[in-house]
Amino acid sequence: MQILFYRRIQSLQHVKGQLLSYKTSNKAKTFHSSYQSTNMSGLQCLASENIWFDKQRYDEAEKCFYEGANGPSTQSSSHAGDQELVSRMKSMELENQTLHKVVVEMRAALQKLESRVAMLEKSPAAVPCAKSAPVKAAPVKVENGDDDDIDLFGSDEDDEEAARLKQERVDAYAAKKSKKPALIAKSSILLDVKPWDDETDMVKLEECVRSVQMDGLLWGASKLVPVGYGIKKLQINCVVEDDKVGTDILEEEITKFEDYIQSVDVAAFNKI
Repeated sequence: MQILFYRRIQSLQHVKGQLLSYKTSNKAKTFHSSYQSTNMSGLQCLASENIWFDKQRYDEAEKCFYEGANGPSTQSSSHAGDQELVSRMKSMELENQTLHKVVVEMRAALQKLESRVAMLEKSPAAVPCAKSAPVKAAPVKVENGDDDDIDLFGSDEDDEEAARLKQERVDAYAAKKSKKPALIAKSSILLDVKPWDDETDMVKLEECVRSVQMDGLLWGASKLVPVGYGIKKLQINCVVEDDKVGTDILEEEITKFEDYIQSVDVAAFNKI
């Protein structure tokens, strides 16, 4: 291959040299004649050589030549790359084998679990009912007397004593409960007390309202609220016991003061 490549280069250099020598000639005629002769000799040279018809062979020879010139470094790097690729392929194969084993183990465990669940569904376990343990009677200790004096079947005196203790406990509980104060239901009421006109003495009106006293009634704060045209109404708060004082009785007692009070209305009613 190298010989063919060298022959191709030499023939090309020969043609190039002859063309350059004829171009530098001073006489055109001589150049023309010599060019024709050179052209003919170049054609004859090319006709005698077969390098142009075996181009693929010469290309391969040229490639081998340059690879031989650059040679050992390229081959060593390619060899190292091949070794790295082989090692990586081996490691991937080992990893693939390990993963395959893990998958097989997981599949076997899943099959066991499925079979166990199927067995449990077919034969459900019976749930035992919890039974209360029997209460054992505490042993009775006898401090005095012989074994012959023990009454294994009990006596009427013991029954009477137990009944007496039970009755005492019931009576004590009832007495304690009776001493506990009963819950008293109370309500907070806000009343609107309206006078006849703007000339009514509101101080006297409030005194008349607070003069109403009864068991379960407690008066609170009060204030004057404008209504219109100079007229003001008395707004007063009170706390009552629901069992003793009702709103109807309270309104009836307040409206007895006809000289000062026109009407009484319940503005708010809240349970306490």
